[in-house]
Amino acid sequence: MSDVNTMRAISQDVLGGPEVLREVQVERPKPGPNQVLVRVRAAGVNPTDWKHRATGGFLGTSPFVLGWDVSGEVAETGIGVVGFRPGDEVFGMLPYPYGHGSHAEYVIAPVRALTHKPASIDHTQAGALPLVSLTAWQALTEHADLRPGQRVLIHAAAGGVGHVAVQIAKARGAHVIGTASAGKHDFLREIGVDEPIDYRTTDVTEVVRDVDVVLDTLGGETSVESLKVLRPGGVVVSILPVGSREFHEEAERLGVRAVRMLVDADRAGMESIARLADAGKLRATIAGTFALADAAKAHEAGDTGRTTGKLVLLVD
Repeated sequence: MSDVNTMRAISQDVLGGPEVLREVQVERPKPGPNQVLVRVRAAGVNPTDWKHRATGGFLGTSPFVLGWDVSGEVAETGIGVVGFRPGDEVFGMLPYPYGHGSHAEYVIAPVRALTHKPASIDHTQAGALPLVSLTAWQALTEHADLRPGQRVLIHAAAGGVGHVAVQIAKARGAHVIGTASAGKHDFLREIGVDEPIDYRTTDVTEVVRDVDVVLDTLGGETSVESLKVLRPGGVVVSILPVGSREFHEEAERLGVRAVRMLVDADRAGMESIARLADAGKLRATIAGTFALADAAKAHEAGDTGRTTGKLVLLVD
């Protein structure tokens, strides 16, 4: 059990598979100026978590506590915090990549990374939404300026980012084409996809034309090949921030745009996401929930690459 000065957290001493994760007792942090201490109730587990666990990624050598999604209650506020009080229910994405740490009982968050959680959604939903929703929101609205009536192609439309991107695109009045294996097409139709495509049996570049926006969640050759389906002036937004120069060179040759992005913590974006969720237009599909102590099991599920929707840790 934790006392008032400590907390439970999921950490690792070495990089590796899910088995390196362990529950530890660490010092409970104190909020500084313009910071909030959040009592975590739910925290999403994303592909970036298991990639950092295995490789260190942006974070380098372990130990570290992963987790960027957070939903919970304000436990304490730092100097200068306006708009939040202890007991307020909040959710958001910690600044990526160096604001990690939500796979714990408590986490520090910059005040502008959070917004109030709508009463209409529970902590599981709120803990699942932030990173994937902000990624999709920033890709579609900020980088692609998606407008009503436009055609958007979303790769891996049943995945974490993909399935919320479908809903955001539909909320903005777009016609949505989504790729997934055939077994997931009923799910795609349920969330609003107008044209499901089985990427395993169909060459997308042969059947899709005149697309305004492509959301590329896969990277590699998919980024370059997706340029072929765009209308003149269209854009491929890749959420993989690094890759070959061919992506931009081919886009210039074809007269289209190529954008690589990295999601950024953003209160205005979170407020838009909160409004969509509160209106029933955005909902995360929960692939599984796990107790904090079972974080390794969540990572095992994520490592399969076969989950539909989001994995969430629940913190008692």
